[in-house]
Amino acid sequence: MSIHKLTPRKVATAGPGKYEDGGGLRLVVSNHGAKKWVLRFTINGKRREMGLGSFPDVGLAEARDLATESRKLAKKGIDPIATRQIEQEQIPTFTTCAARFIRAHRRGWKNAKHARQWVSTLKTYARPVVGTKLVNTITTEDVLSILSPIWTTKTETAKRLQGRIENILDYAAAHKYCDPLNPARWRGHLDKLLPKPSRVKNVNHHPAMPHDDVPDFMAELAGNRSISSLALRFLILTATRTSEVLNAQWKEIDLGAGIWIIPAERMKTRREHRVPLSDTAMGILDALPRIDNNPHLFPGTRHGQPLSNMALLQLMRGMGYRVKGIRGNYVPHGFRSSFRDWSGEVSSFPRDVAEMALAHVIESKVEAAYRRGDLFTKRRQMMQEWAEYLA
Repeated sequence: MSIHKLTPRKVATAGPGKYEDGGGLRLVVSNHGAKKWVLRFTINGKRREMGLGSFPDVGLAEARDLATESRKLAKKGIDPIATRQIEQEQIPTFTTCAARFIRAHRRGWKNAKHARQWVSTLKTYARPVVGTKLVNTITTEDVLSILSPIWTTKTETAKRLQGRIENILDYAAAHKYCDPLNPARWRGHLDKLLPKPSRVKNVNHHPAMPHDDVPDFMAELAGNRSISSLALRFLILTATRTSEVLNAQWKEIDLGAGIWIIPAERMKTRREHRVPLSDTAMGILDALPRIDNNPHLFPGTRHGQPLSNMALLQLMRGMGYRVKGIRGNYVPHGFRSSFRDWSGEVSSFPRDVAEMALAHVIESKVEAAYRRGDLFTKRRQMMQEWAEYLA
């Protein structure tokens, strides 16, 4: 039987009807112009037909390749239709694969909030487009359909979403569910199709109080003996993050050495961070209550729990610091910027010392490879000067 009777032009211009390519492969064009590939074959004495996809999603060359593979199976007595069904049952949908990836990795994530963010973004943006698609059928066009509508309006969310989709499809490829060429990869692929996030993203930094206003603010806080006030003063003195302060436990404090050791699992960088405590910070620790069966420095009203993660923000709002507030739109996290500005404009300490105090990751991999210490002695001097400046 002669094969390869059709040409690409004939396929593209074919009107309603059936067109034989040979070897059982035919192009079927409906009265509405829809085109699909059909393979007719015989197995165990029975005539069967199977669809090979629609044109132009499946071109002439690909249809011939699929037909050849199916004919080989039929010649061996293997039903290609049943084989395809088994393969499809084994290959998961994007939603199923995403759920497996999250289950496999969630224990390595810092907190439950991170897992919720994964689920939320995928459910909101990815699932409506590719949720029911098999992972081996997802294309670059699908990924762009997800990302393009929010790339310029919700850039940070879109970039995180891109990374999450890329990770899920890499996971699928590692399990041999799909091709290793990831349609969601950024470097060398999507970065050629979408503008760089840095060029479209409006960076919204946490509102930070000018460093020369912080001493008066600290004096005002000193008149408030609440646990929230003590926690906020401790946060400012140590230039740490809200979550690091609120979840601090007494076992992390070395009172004799004046050191607070924050374990890696509670750090954004996932590395242990030693914080030298100034005399003022040590004084705050002396003023804190010790509550039985509550290991936290700053205990909340719930048994065994720390202050609420909104406690410091609510304290500042009560003092008039809020959006369109009479005293400015400042927030607790902004005091890290206040400290950084002070270190650069007022103190004489090198930039690296301030970056270490803030537990920032060294961006240069070469520099990071040679940096072994944490400049602790210099940081102790710096934090003491910062405390004296605030006083």
